[in-house]
Amino acid sequence: MWCRVQTQWRTSAGGAVGLDYGVLAWLFKMYAVEDPRALLEDLQVMEGAALAAMNREA
Repeated sequence: MWCRVQTQWRTSAGGAVGLDYGVLAWLFKMYAVEDPRALLEDLQVMEGAALAAMNREA
């Protein structure tokens, strides 16, 4: 799922601030995700790591 959402960033003048969760319900339904809550938590861990890496590079 990360490959599907990694291009869906919300941004501000300072750069990326987090993923746009608006698309998640649609993706979870399309891919018949059995445990969306667990997957959301996993995505949030990856999101945090990606933001930390992007902030180090900035």
